[in-house]
Amino acid sequence: MPSLEGKDILVTGGCGSIGSRLVKKILADGPSVVRVFDNNEEALFGLQKELDDDTPVRYLLGDIRDQDRLELAVEDIDVVFHAAALKHVTLNEYNPFETVQTNVNGTQNLIRAALEEEVESFVGVSTDKASNPTSVMGATKLLSERLIIAANTYKGSRDTRFGSVRFGNVLGSSGSVVPLFLNQIREGGPVTVTDPEMTRFIMPINEAAELVLQAHDRMTSGEVFVLKMPTFRVGTLAEAMVEEYASEFGYTSDEIEIEVIGARPGERVHEKLISVDESAQARELENMYVILPQIDVSGYEELNYSQADLVDGEYTSSDENTLSKAEIVKKIDQHVSQHVV
Repeated sequence: MPSLEGKDILVTGGCGSIGSRLVKKILADGPSVVRVFDNNEEALFGLQKELDDDTPVRYLLGDIRDQDRLELAVEDIDVVFHAAALKHVTLNEYNPFETVQTNVNGTQNLIRAALEEEVESFVGVSTDKASNPTSVMGATKLLSERLIIAANTYKGSRDTRFGSVRFGNVLGSSGSVVPLFLNQIREGGPVTVTDPEMTRFIMPINEAAELVLQAHDRMTSGEVFVLKMPTFRVGTLAEAMVEEYASEFGYTSDEIEIEVIGARPGERVHEKLISVDESAQARELENMYVILPQIDVSGYEELNYSQADLVDGEYTSSDENTLSKAEIVKKIDQHVSQHVV
């Protein structure tokens, strides 16, 4: 039986790229109800129009900064998927007070509500930028992860399992580079590249959502699951998209200029999913890694990973073989064919 069948589920940030895809994946498991919690009224309305009226979905307008609203949202919930966050690196560099309010305080509010309601499980959606962070967004997401891990020490006799899932760029997500480049090509260029030698992890939304659910099923308490992801070089992505899509908008590839504009505040050349320090606590599974909790947490079962391979050193986007132009285009086309927006 699917682990979410008959369960009451809450998805925060449920109208975002990952959140909305999670909602659709969860619905396929036959839950009793899915509460979609988001502070974007327009996006909630759009999701409501997209999903069938007979689906067991409830649309909740609210903000994770609001403790009272969260307590109502979590009432009678069995499983929480926490995807709500401020995620744009550069904007967060200039607005750190707001980022802390949402990514740190908001997570703490949700944990408190989940503990009071004694939910069965709680999965936080995190980012590669939380590993050895160099940005405000990354630092707040690392704190969010640590709050979720430590929640296992606050739960007392409750059986709630708290854990996180960490991954890199999701193909086609809001603010990501692929739709940005596509819009720039549509307008005739230039395609603006911060640094062509930058590398990034990338994963289709469907795969990311599926692995979040797999991590939920495997989680005992306190783990951070790290999804294995292919990587791309930003310069190669720009070249591949210009060559493939310029003609669709009435241009030749030679007419679309690629302009190097330099790194933005908070950006780093290569992303990191597991740091050197974290690797000592990391284990390799078939399609993901798991970082085991460094503190003593109630409910954690190390036996589940006793046969897993140790991880030798950090896991960064520069370590993997980057995708070729043809492989990049194939992934973009697969994304478009699945109508994931």
